Amino acid sequence: MLISEYLALRNQISVTTGNTQVQPVSTAKEAVQEGSFAQALQEKLDEKRGVEFSKHAMQRLEERSIDLSENSTLERLNRGVELAADKGSSETLVLVGRNAFVVSVKNNKVITTLSDNELQGNVFTNIDSTVIV
Repeated sequence: MLISEYLALRNQISVTTGNTQVQPVSTAKEAVQEGSFAQALQEKLDEKRGVEFSKHAMQRLEERSIDLSENSTLERLNRGVELAADKGSSETLVLVGRNAFVVSVKNNKVITTLSDNELQGNVFTNIDSTVIV
């Protein structure tokens, strides 16, 4: 008997213990279809796939005419944040092409952005890592 057959058979059998009868447990497929915790968790994970931008960062993007669709900037930024998270960073500077993004890795949120002409002469504080992508 295969383990999958055993598990299927086990879930079909009622068990009586003392005066209480325990009903069979639904299968994993049924649980997901009924709106289970696993489904809710997967939806939350899907929502968190990309970085979010703070209101301040959105203003800076507009002021500095930074185009996130150019040269797949947004994809590269997300990859940089993933790399920083894998290394345990909490606040990082992500350099994507000629633009810089200060990101709160733990909140998955861009705090501010700088364009290439503003990078020279700046000192970045309160960061624990830099990622170049």
